[in-house]
Amino acid sequence: MKLTLDSWPEGGPIPEKFAFGRIPPEGRFALADNINPALSWDDVPPGTQSFALLCVDPDVPSSGEDVNQEGKSVPADLPRVNFYHWVVVNMPADLRAIAEGADSAGVTPKGKAPGQRPYGLTGINNYTDWFAGDPEMAGEYGGYDGPCPPWNDSIIHRYRFTVYALDVASLPLSGAFTGEDVLAAMEGHVLASASKTGIYTMNRDLA
Repeated sequence: MKLTLDSWPEGGPIPEKFAFGRIPPEGRFALADNINPALSWDDVPPGTQSFALLCVDPDVPSSGEDVNQEGKSVPADLPRVNFYHWVVVNMPADLRAIAEGADSAGVTPKGKAPGQRPYGLTGINNYTDWFAGDPEMAGEYGGYDGPCPPWNDSIIHRYRFTVYALDVASLPLSGAFTGEDVLAAMEGHVLASASKTGIYTMNRDLA
């Protein structure tokens, strides 16, 4: 199975138009265009009945104590956790692509509702948790929302996009399901998968 993602080279920097946040000319943070990249896949294994899609950042700080704090930095040796940026299941077996901007074409305060799209069923991403205490941004963040790592993190974050070919037509998920829910539901049903990775930072010293 092969995944094509031509918007940046494998392992290379993700252009800021695909990010949630960007480094502004002055200051620490500005909203970016938050457009989902185009994806396509082929060499699908026989017996594929549906696809699932996950985008995960495995480099998110396990503690928010020092995150985005002036005069502090998030240490490189801090344990890291997964942060899901895109969660989609029940993608039709004949689907082979998602167009750029089809799922997200800007930042939506309070999030986009998860649910049925032409290309599959979207769950929630981890901005749902991140903004939970923010009255202006709190909500369920369905579909794609791009990179926005801490501007004082001492490491560059990786973003892995993976399409999974499954031997079932649908997974028993609905509502505000998460990336972890998808991994659990897919267990024993993955025929093949293909991934592409990009990197992103909001730290001026690393950009």
